[in-house]
Amino acid sequence: MNKSRSDSYAAAGVDITAGYKAVELMKKHIARTVVGGKATDIGGFGGLFELDLAGYTHPVLVSGTDGVGTKLKMAFLMDKHNTVGIDCVAMCVNDVICCGAKPLFFLDYIACGKNFPEKIASIVEGVCEGCVQSGAQLIGGETAEMPGFYPIDEYDLAGFAVGIVDKSKVVDNKTMKAGDVMIALPSSGVHSNGFSLVRKVFDVEKCDLKAPRAELDGKSLGETLLTPTKIYVKSVLALLDKVAVKGISHITGGGFYENMPRSIPDGLGVVINKSDVKVLPIFKLIQSEGNIDERDMFNTFNMGVGMSIVVDQADVETALQILRDNGEDAYVVGKIVESQDKVTIN
Repeated sequence: MNKSRSDSYAAAGVDITAGYKAVELMKKHIARTVVGGKATDIGGFGGLFELDLAGYTHPVLVSGTDGVGTKLKMAFLMDKHNTVGIDCVAMCVNDVICCGAKPLFFLDYIACGKNFPEKIASIVEGVCEGCVQSGAQLIGGETAEMPGFYPIDEYDLAGFAVGIVDKSKVVDNKTMKAGDVMIALPSSGVHSNGFSLVRKVFDVEKCDLKAPRAELDGKSLGETLLTPTKIYVKSVLALLDKVAVKGISHITGGGFYENMPRSIPDGLGVVINKSDVKVLPIFKLIQSEGNIDERDMFNTFNMGVGMSIVVDQADVETALQILRDNGEDAYVVGKIVESQDKVTIN
């Protein structure tokens, strides 16, 4: 039994015993994430992962780190904390998969004004769900109680993922050429970017977040905005196993104009017809309520496209079928052309 307790520290606002309770509450969720590797029990000083290199000739580790951003404000307002952890994992593993890497393990960092064990466990529940969806193992993390630095009922959440890919299979843009095709993987919503603008547009602290809205097919604004970021790992891995993918972009903050160019080499660009983009209702509502210029929308939000993938014209139908078989409503969104403009939206 752990008898550690400091009355003086508790008087300063840090309850050590609450931390122990939070760890105990989250262990049942963490157990769901265990995959092939062996990990130490949560609570140690370092997280161990046994790396199986069978099948790899020149393994390369790929890392990614990110947070949830001001979307957390929506969790505070809705008092719903078991989904933002999915966002945290998604923002990391969706980046890692752009290199073709399979996620191996994940660590999280939660900083809060006060450690409410049930709330912390709820956050970690979401992290574990994200790990299950991506095939990663949660091997450790940190919960920092920081009174006077964070408001008592607020927290921040960030994470770190590591994946692996054989060097010969790293996805790059070296073979991309004019005539190749860009495929879109639909997003689940706003994901985890642009929320500073979203919160301003809807004045979320004053509006009714729980009322059904016709523009959102009867869903509430709060429910829609809190929808977790979609994780694309398993469907993309299935595609990579069968098709020579030439480029992958995770569409995050900066939208089409910032993210798609990251997978396109100099001298080439993508041409997209606006009518081909399956824009979700939430983005139409954001644009109309905020009176936002269309280019700014495509330069801030994912607009319904969470990930873009470039393949050879000859592989399009095969790629679409594999993605659809793995749960993605994938569709062709653009074509690669010779151009100095990385992204052209007509």
